[in-house]
Amino acid sequence: MEAYLYKRLKQDKVRCDLCSHRCVIEPGSRGRCQVRENRQGSLHTLVYGRLIAGNVDPIEKKPVFHLLPGHKSYSVATVGCNFKCLFCQNADIAQMPQDNQGTIAGRRADPQQVVDVALATGCRSIAYTYTEPTVFFEFVHDTARLAQEAGLKNVLVTNGYMSPEALEIIKDRVDAANVDLKSFRDEFYQTYCAAHLEPVKQTLRLMKSYGILVEVTTLIIPGLNDGPEELSALARFLANDLGKETPWHISRFHPTYRLTDRPATPVQTLVKAWEIGRQAGLYHIYTGNVPGQAEENTYCHSCGKLLVERWGFGIRSNLIENGRCPECKQKIYGVFSAG
Repeated sequence: MEAYLYKRLKQDKVRCDLCSHRCVIEPGSRGRCQVRENRQGSLHTLVYGRLIAGNVDPIEKKPVFHLLPGHKSYSVATVGCNFKCLFCQNADIAQMPQDNQGTIAGRRADPQQVVDVALATGCRSIAYTYTEPTVFFEFVHDTARLAQEAGLKNVLVTNGYMSPEALEIIKDRVDAANVDLKSFRDEFYQTYCAAHLEPVKQTLRLMKSYGILVEVTTLIIPGLNDGPEELSALARFLANDLGKETPWHISRFHPTYRLTDRPATPVQTLVKAWEIGRQAGLYHIYTGNVPGQAEENTYCHSCGKLLVERWGFGIRSNLIENGRCPECKQKIYGVFSAG
């Protein structure tokens, strides 16, 4: 299928404008994501309708805590990613084309089939996740339109590297996004992700300006992005540029893929990051990947009342009424009813 958002150049080269890499691709070659190919001066997506994963998940697993807590989300992905994170937690599918000589795997499925499965399994949203939804953008776009028409929500779990043009195309179809803000140093992004920080910050600002429900996740890696000064700068960016209501998920690192020389993140480091977030004024801070020790509950930032009590990926109670705290009537950031 011919890809969206590219420009034909001289000598049959093309420039892909789907993400902020803006790859210039020679004839017969692919972009950094390894799933978009220049065929005689025309850019084609190799993963449209080639799902490598399709699962019914709790929405909390994304993690998204402020969109209809406790509902099921049909989660889909193709292979490929426009990042090369050394700590990729889904490298077997995200890095498959890069690590396996361009292999494109996945079962055939069309957008209507995805929507039909979501409805049949009682899901209230479709999440484009596991790998990077930007690289299967055309499939996301078509599926999201049908999902919206069927009354389903659309959720992006993304590294935030899509171009402003791509976000402009899909912004009215996206209800919520969890964006990985992997570090607040460009050096980290260059060294460990083969990318840059600024485009991610730009995407976050744009998403908030478009009214998309935004949650942010940071995987804390010992010795690499866990310094108090960096975490303070990151938390201040969330509070000042995006808004204090923006949920921040602080996740524990475990050695994986090509970053196995680092230990798992000490729980105390997550606690310190949580405290830094509170000092920056953030209302909703969550810790993850620490079973039995995670801070997963949602509290009213005005009166402190426990509003949503969680255990793992389950909901024990949800007291939010019409989007407000039942005690003090404070408006709570998010969507808590289907209306």
